[in-house]
Amino acid sequence: MTNSIRAEVVTIGDEILFGQITDTNTQWIGTELTNIGIRVIRKSSVGDQAENILQVLSEAHQRADIIILTGGLGPTKDDITKKTLCTYFGVGMVRNETALALVTSFFAKRGREMTDLNRAQADLPANAVYMQNDWGTAPGMWIEHQGRVYVSLPGVPFEMKNLMTHRILPALTNHFATPVIKHKMILTVGIGESFLAERIADWEDSLPPHIKLAYLPSFGGVRLRLTATGTDEAALDQELVDQTAKVLPLIEKNVYGYDDDTLENVVGQLLKARGWTLSTAESCTGGYVAARITSVPGSSVSFMGSVVSYSNDVKINQLGVSPETLEQFGAVSEEVVRQMAEGVRKALNTDVAIATSGIAGPDGGTADKPVGTVWIACASPTRTVAKLLKLGQYRDQNIQLTATYVLNLLREEILL
Repeated sequence: MTNSIRAEVVTIGDEILFGQITDTNTQWIGTELTNIGIRVIRKSSVGDQAENILQVLSEAHQRADIIILTGGLGPTKDDITKKTLCTYFGVGMVRNETALALVTSFFAKRGREMTDLNRAQADLPANAVYMQNDWGTAPGMWIEHQGRVYVSLPGVPFEMKNLMTHRILPALTNHFATPVIKHKMILTVGIGESFLAERIADWEDSLPPHIKLAYLPSFGGVRLRLTATGTDEAALDQELVDQTAKVLPLIEKNVYGYDDDTLENVVGQLLKARGWTLSTAESCTGGYVAARITSVPGSSVSFMGSVVSYSNDVKINQLGVSPETLEQFGAVSEEVVRQMAEGVRKALNTDVAIATSGIAGPDGGTADKPVGTVWIACASPTRTVAKLLKLGQYRDQNIQLTATYVLNLLREEILL
């Protein structure tokens, strides 16, 4: 088997550490490197201090075959990546005439005057190979040193992506004999990580050495990622299909999709397949369930609308919830959430409806109904079912979890 090629990705800039911008570069780079068979073993961020960058470079050299840097290539004094690379490699700075011509053309086309700082964009470490940036003035750089490849890229995402796509990725595939890395994601809902691990333990133990399993928890579910490494792409794809078929009988009830599927997209497809229309009645989720449903293109084929019944008056007047039921059981109850689902189904004349009512927090809880107490319901052509959720103390998490669980309840009812 071809040896694994290891990469480390380092983002440079105080603004990342201060939380002033979100680092999207490492996620994108990681995906693209995996697609060409290069394994990312570490990602890190470092500020605009030369000593810290030098330390990261030295450590990365011990771990990785490829070290990719983004950021710190602008024209201002706080952009120190090039100077720091010169220090690290013990070389001077050299002006690259090809880079200078590109910078000059860039400013001329825009009718702008160049400064010495702009011209300095064409200065590169003496051991660097210039990688042309078609969408900006900050250069890309390729440096080979002691069996390692160092790549330095601008931090601006669209410039970085263009350089990676058209310059760096082709160069890496030519330079390294990379293995094939294939992923398969099995998406589960309604089962905790530890329970899932116990259920599939024997299957996991039987996986061959070149197939690894990772548990990736998310709101309301766990993604199981199978990663296969080898040299034959078709054979790896088939192995992942076979392993998925082996584990599926153990967890089939909790599996809603694969790879890039979303629960709302899967539900939409099931509704279309059945020819059913859907409506929602939401209290504690405040329209979030409807927002997830309508985030899917083409959802208007099945989704008719929603009633956000935050007040009891709306529950009574728009959904037909009985005042006596509200008085006797309270808004957060099985009886009320059932009537909400049945009421919106009738009001909007849909085949199926789902409803939510609960105490999202952080206030409003009682001894009998603490924060995180939520009822969900689904009214279908044949029956109405309701479930009690006992969630946590955090409002946003409670809203997201409730939406996931009620969409899954809908999925289960459609599949009956």
